[in-house]
Amino acid sequence: MIQRTTIGIVGVGNVGRAAAYALFNQRLASRIILVDRDHGRAEGEAMDLMHGQILVGSTRVEAGSYSDLADAQVIVIAAGASQQSPDESRLELLERNAAIFEQIVAELDEHAPRSLLVVATNPVDVLTYTTQNLSTRPSKLVIGTGTLLDTARFRALLGAHYDVDPRSVHAYILGEHGDSEVPIWSNATIGGQLIQKHEVLGRAFDEDAMQQLFERARDAAYQIIAKKGHTDSAIGVVIARIIRAVLGDEKAVLPISTRTNGRYDLADVCLSMPCVVARNGVEAQIMPELSEKERAGLQQSARVLRQSLDALGMHQD
Repeated sequence: MIQRTTIGIVGVGNVGRAAAYALFNQRLASRIILVDRDHGRAEGEAMDLMHGQILVGSTRVEAGSYSDLADAQVIVIAAGASQQSPDESRLELLERNAAIFEQIVAELDEHAPRSLLVVATNPVDVLTYTTQNLSTRPSKLVIGTGTLLDTARFRALLGAHYDVDPRSVHAYILGEHGDSEVPIWSNATIGGQLIQKHEVLGRAFDEDAMQQLFERARDAAYQIIAKKGHTDSAIGVVIARIIRAVLGDEKAVLPISTRTNGRYDLADVCLSMPCVVARNGVEAQIMPELSEKERAGLQQSARVLRQSLDALGMHQD
């Protein structure tokens, strides 16, 4: 672990709390600062975590304000509005979250202009783009959690299907973190074998079965929300994984949300591509060879995201 590391978390709801818990348990920081408009809530979460300090280590967790984030290497933005009523449209919710982000980014630019930002609030791709537009810091220092969680779910299901450790599965879900995301079958491998073209561990590629498996990964959040009301634990671990790559200068390849910069003829949006993540944020994007169907899927994903950005008044230059 890098010594004397400070991580800030803005928004201590379900996701912010889960991120703090994962960071605390993994000992990724010397100091974790929780910022929330309900300061008492942030204090309560900090106290609760600190009661486990003797079992984890010397990480100090405390409630603070934006001015306390001046020395933070990484700041997680997990704040946002929830749906006020079943009648509230997705655009209305997005507009409220964009307004909240405008206030948050102004505070962070004033007090912590050099910190790397990890955006975790949904719709994460739209709000990552919004944050990059609003902030004065370089875009490479604004990372959205993107499809890293979707990819983790995807690999876990593929691992179970082929009866191997999911860490031995190399496969991505790219594009929007949402309904238009795209499974990249053309590059999915186990032990160096392309699962789409070879029989792997006695199992041939069954297109219908694999589509169902992908849909289980894509729709997992809906099932979890139906059963427990929200998702938080796995995204907390995802946030910790991204921060570990940054603080450790790992140059890890992760599917996170960043600006496409016109690659694959994609519109000017943020969506997930395999990116090299290290101390300086997004150091490079890797452009995998895609099938025509996958390329078309990513372009559709970009169109879906561009529609939301246009509705917010964020037009292309």
